[in-house]
Amino acid sequence: MRCIFILFDSLNRAALPAYGGTMLPNFARLAARGTVFENHYVGSMPCMPARRDMMTGKLNFLHRGWGPLEPFDLSFPDLLRDSGIYSHLITDHYHYFEDGGFGYHGRYDSWDFIRGQEKDKWRPTIAPGLDDWQQRFDPSQRDHTTDPNGKAAYYASHRHLSETGGFPLTRCFDAAIDFVGAHAETDNWFLQLECFDPHEPFFLGDEEPAEAGEAAIFDWPAYGRNTLEPDRLDQLRSRYRTLVERCDRELGRLLDELDERGLWDDTVVILTTDHGLMLGEKEFLGKNRPPFYNEVAHIPLIVAAPESVAPAMPRVPALTQTIDLMPTFLDVFGCPAQPDIAGRSLLPLLRAEVKSIHDGILYGQFGAALNYTDGITTCFRYPRADAGDLNQYTLMPTHMRSHFERLEFEGAETVADMPYSRGFPVWRLPMKADARANMIGRYPLLDASDALFDLSSDPGQTNPLNDAARSEACYRRMAELLEQHEAPAEIFARFGLDGILDGA
Repeated sequence: MRCIFILFDSLNRAALPAYGGTMLPNFARLAARGTVFENHYVGSMPCMPARRDMMTGKLNFLHRGWGPLEPFDLSFPDLLRDSGIYSHLITDHYHYFEDGGFGYHGRYDSWDFIRGQEKDKWRPTIAPGLDDWQQRFDPSQRDHTTDPNGKAAYYASHRHLSETGGFPLTRCFDAAIDFVGAHAETDNWFLQLECFDPHEPFFLGDEEPAEAGEAAIFDWPAYGRNTLEPDRLDQLRSRYRTLVERCDRELGRLLDELDERGLWDDTVVILTTDHGLMLGEKEFLGKNRPPFYNEVAHIPLIVAAPESVAPAMPRVPALTQTIDLMPTFLDVFGCPAQPDIAGRSLLPLLRAEVKSIHDGILYGQFGAALNYTDGITTCFRYPRADAGDLNQYTLMPTHMRSHFERLEFEGAETVADMPYSRGFPVWRLPMKADARANMIGRYPLLDASDALFDLSSDPGQTNPLNDAARSEACYRRMAELLEQHEAPAEIFARFGLDGILDGA
């Protein structure tokens, strides 16, 4: 058996034909061959927390923010290797190669890193002309700072790729097609093809106009409320659509290779994303700051499995989420499941052996709301006004692009009795509001008030319910799931859920 895992970044569910979007022939082609999961959700947000969920089958956001793989994490590539399965990663997701992405790519037997996305620091930014290059862009995007989080690296990449070609998305699929072709006669391998697109900035590669033309390029929205004029929002949405269409064309090249090699009889193909992105819906842009509406949290998942793995089933309505990918990858190859992971294999759903694997799930972002759904009801609960401590539990104290500062170790202590860390002693590090890399401060929350929605009558989540009994039922289920996910005690207090299960 073989497995190809295709992971796009920020691929909106509503853009795909399987979920009511416009016709994209190759996304539609894969969906017609496989199974469309109708109720698939994120786990932890954003990028690297989501990938830790996928890698380990356990939620990240209840214990720490963005950060590396931990020494106590059991990763699926390591477990595949133990069973004789070779894994290869192809990615242009440069966050793996920053301080906060350490340890992930090294779990695979081999990896191929395609350079040039977003703030990937691969081109010198001291070269002359960078300031002139920025004049092609909308004034809101121009960034002359030398801050590690600044945009100078993007403009250096944009200039280089515009002049030389080599669009990263195309190169990712080139590498995947080469890998499949070279190993078409080999069994027992796992390929992870991971593409940063259609994540912002919406750089169009060789489809980018040679000159700015009548309007400056606007391809990178700031996260927050939408205050854009209609024409600028249209420009942004048009760029996103163009990138999704390009993802579709590239996907078609890989599907052609599978057709020509006759690999569908013994290859499982799984396609999904880490999260969605808001492009003006409910007057918001981006992610991280707005509430976790379904535009961000409800994501696509398509699985095309050969008859020997599971009979054809057009759609699965069961509730699933990101943490279910890890045990599914293991199950494809018959590898034993890990008893303490929270995720569950999707294969029993495909085989109609079970009708559900979750009756409710938690999802969210470290320090933000605690979100819950059972597939019909969604509930957002924010930290209480008198919320207590918020700690990070880690043996790998780095942020996205930096180590923890000295001040972040003030009040730190080791904890040796956390089930989540499998007996490893870990640092408990109190969150510091004035830490430079504090993402909670960097992305202050918007509309941070509790909300309850009924998706059966209000699928657009536009009319919050005022139903105390239904809210209380959700809160009780949230507390039960916090226990199952081995959340630290202070998380219960932070959301006013401590004591809710007493006497249950």
